[in-house]
Order: sequence, then C-alpha cells, then structure tokens
Amino acid sequence: MVKTIYTPNAPKPIGPYSQGVVAGCFLYVSGQIPLDPSTGSMVEGDFKAKALRVLENVKAIVEAAGASLRDVVKVTVYIRDIRLFQDFNEVYSQYFPENPPARAVVEVSNLPRGSDLEVEAVAYVCREAETS
Repeated sequence: MVKTIYTPNAPKPIGPYSQGVVAGCFLYVSGQIPLDPSTGSMVEGDFKAKALRVLENVKAIVEAAGASLRDVVKVTVYIRDIRLFQDFNEVYSQYFPENPPARAVVEVSNLPRGSDLEVEAVAYVCREAETS
C-alpha cells in the first residue's frame, strides 16, 4: 500500500514531490523548510522561530497521516550553520521530550529558498489492530 499525504496545515510542495508518502507501515515526510503554510512565504524571525515552524510543518504532516510525533522513528536535519545546533536542540526537545527518535544532523552549504534549516522524518504508522 502506497498513499500520498497532503494537509493544508503544512506548506504546499514547492516542487514535484508529496508532503508525505505512506508505504506499508512507514510514513516518509519530505524535507520541510520554514514556510508558513497559510502564505507559502518563509517565516521571519530568529533561527528558533524558523526551527519551530519547520517542526510544526513536520508535525502537521505526521498528524495528517493519523499518527503523532511519538510515532516518529527517524529524523534527518540539514542545517547551514552547525553553530546553531544547540538552538535547534532547544526547540527540538520540546517536540520530542521523551524517547526521541534516531537522528542525524548534517551541515550543508545551501538549502531550498536559502533556508537555514530543513528537516525530514520517518514515522511508524501501523497500529496493533492493523498488524494482527
């Protein structure tokens, strides 16, 4: 089973991709940058405000697939300045306060629309009743 996920609570894709795709028991969330879903524009403010928007976008897609952030098993973070890593962790820890998912953080030279940050995620979306 493969199903695409779309929610108006996350930004419309800015290219030929889906916000998320459920394949079997896993949801793959496309990389999210700090776009405001209501305007399609980059959010203003400091890095923490941008990290907050990115994680809200990820959360909206996960929830649109019928899951929650507790179901996220892997996160990949692309950041343009690794010196902002601690600022990111402060925001991230609010979204994953217990049993955080596996994660990789990679410093990159550039991201879409000149973003400072992009986050993608994988969530386990099967429920016990569905797998029994």
